[in-house]
Amino acid sequence: MLDVCLLGTSGMMPLPGRWLTSLMTRYNGSSLLIDCGEGTQVAIKEKGWSFKPIDILCITHFHADHISGLPGLLLTMGNADRTEPLTIIGPKGLAKVVSSLRVIAPELPFEIKCIELENQQERIEINGYVIDAFKVNHAVTCYGYSISIMRIGRFNVEAAIEKGIPKNCWNRLQHGQEVEADGIVYTPDMVMGAARKGIKVTYCTDSRPIDRIAQNAADADLFICEGMYGEQDKDGNARKYKHMTFVEAAQLAREAKVKEMWLTHYSPSLVRPKEYMKSVTDIFPDAKAGKDGMTVELGFEED
Repeated sequence: MLDVCLLGTSGMMPLPGRWLTSLMTRYNGSSLLIDCGEGTQVAIKEKGWSFKPIDILCITHFHADHISGLPGLLLTMGNADRTEPLTIIGPKGLAKVVSSLRVIAPELPFEIKCIELENQQERIEINGYVIDAFKVNHAVTCYGYSISIMRIGRFNVEAAIEKGIPKNCWNRLQHGQEVEADGIVYTPDMVMGAARKGIKVTYCTDSRPIDRIAQNAADADLFICEGMYGEQDKDGNARKYKHMTFVEAAQLAREAKVKEMWLTHYSPSLVRPKEYMKSVTDIFPDAKAGKDGMTVELGFEED
């Protein structure tokens, strides 16, 4: 199971009742956070989730509303007696930005590992997560992220027995390891079926709509996409500041054939996003106006 929580939905500045845009997931005892603007700690606390298991932090870009909460979060994690390393993923220059922010959080009881993204598309596998980072189109270098939980194929007991594979080799084969026993080499493909459908969540904020977003969100169980502007007269602002409208997000969701879309990263002037949802659902019916604390538990499909 993958727990997904949209911690905040506000763009540019936090508002009363609306924290800055951030996402948190939990899987197999490891938590992942995307973006950490001002107030993210409060949003996590309001949700009742723990800071200590956050092993991975993905930063979309270096605008303050997406990273200014980092020093406080690091200090809180340190005060929670965390000693395991924290991996931070983000655009080129990440190590310098993190180092600068740590001037006010210099002493931590855990190591920080920075992974800097330089290519249009990169894949990182860590703690059971497969993270696909893809460059989007904003005023500064910015990345979207697809978070996937892969699922291996079924172990074919009949094939293992038929091939005379010793039972003490089965577990290692099931975990993708090649095994040698009595001078015979056994490989996983001898007993493992094709990989089954896993779980996929795609997250994208601060971008104009581009094909790469739809390509990376293809067939996602959940697509969380910025909808900076819901009003029809804000198309010019969206183009000028390289953001996205509700309608443009809906068109991406339809193109990507995702199961469900949540909108997020609303302009501070957009007080009641739900009032503009008809223009979205006319294009993509399985869409929701995201709100702070919105949560879903995603599981594997039944065979």
